Amino acid sequence: MKLYKACSIALALGLTLTTTPAIAKSPKPTLAEIDAAKKIEAAKKKAADDATKKLNAANQTLRTLSAKANAAQALYSKAQSELTIATKAATAAAAHAAATAQSVTQAHQVIGKMAANAYIMGGSMSDIQPLLSANGPQDLVDQLSTLSTLGSQNSVALERFKAAEVIARAAKQAADDAKVAQQKATDKVAAAKKIADDARAEQAKEVAKLQVVQNAIMKELASAKKVRTTLEQQRQLALLEENQANTAAITPGQKKVWPDLGFKGRSTIRTSEAQRLKAVEYAKKQVLARKPYVWGSQGPNSFDCSGLVFAAYRYAGLDWPNWDRLNAALYAGYTKHVSLNDLQPGDLLFYSYKGTISTIHHITIYAGNGMMWEANSKKVGLIFSNIYSVNGLMPFGGRV
Repeated sequence: MKLYKACSIALALGLTLTTTPAIAKSPKPTLAEIDAAKKIEAAKKKAADDATKKLNAANQTLRTLSAKANAAQALYSKAQSELTIATKAATAAAAHAAATAQSVTQAHQVIGKMAANAYIMGGSMSDIQPLLSANGPQDLVDQLSTLSTLGSQNSVALERFKAAEVIARAAKQAADDAKVAQQKATDKVAAAKKIADDARAEQAKEVAKLQVVQNAIMKELASAKKVRTTLEQQRQLALLEENQANTAAITPGQKKVWPDLGFKGRSTIRTSEAQRLKAVEYAKKQVLARKPYVWGSQGPNSFDCSGLVFAAYRYAGLDWPNWDRLNAALYAGYTKHVSLNDLQPGDLLFYSYKGTISTIHHITIYAGNGMMWEANSKKVGLIFSNIYSVNGLMPFGGRV
């Protein structure tokens, strides 16, 4: 049992998922083929590393441009806020100027009444004539020096109107100037923001392009790695099974059926009866087509014993993670054990040269009525045979 566990662990580290027949030129890849696959993988990795560096640089530039764009946006928002304040101030100043101008107009009307009263009372109008002939509030204010003849009360009133007009006009001019300057600043910041945003957008496009390129390269790298790994593992499986079978061929004292030592497999199965019958159908078809036996091969043109089992159940619909390309010994631990008296078509049969799991060297598919479909050997090929025709039958079958 310890040997079985050690063998299972050691092999499991190098086992693959499903493999494709076109990966290797021969079912048992050569070291030269594996070296070539390694070189291709290394080249793909270098291209992927270069693409990653470019992508990282582009992303860094993008982050810098994004920061500039954000800063420009902040300045733009600040300028907009200042513009709003300046606009409110200008509006208030204009309203105040309008109000004072209206007051001056009203004062002009009062002065007119004063002049009329003076005339009626027999007074002279010569002193206030400049005021009466004024062309508006401003002209009136400019001639207020004549107010001394109108009395101190009226003089003070018109002086106040003059001051209000001057202040209002100055406030409005300052607000208008601020509004113009602020608008210029806003336009400048908005232009800077647009430049930054445009640069960021272009950089984002470039990053997206680089990402597409990197994704494609990484996909090619993964494919190259899978090819290399598959070649190595395919060779390992072929060499192991070949070694087991060669050892079995020179081992004396093998029994037709080994005694039950209580080995346990899975506690559950993964297939339906329909799937098991479909696997039998596939195996039968390969045998009748007289396909050759080749170490490490799992079809479609040639098979070894575990390759035929793997291909049959893959055809029946099993795939990773429920199904894997193992060797005969590992399939014994990868299936549910059933008594030889309870075999059903599609169950797997195992042959060992010492009656232990670790010395299993052959695997077949039960066809029913004591018969099986198998990839027997290089010499015999794929055949339909009796389950006792090979020495070393384990005392259980494996239901997938």
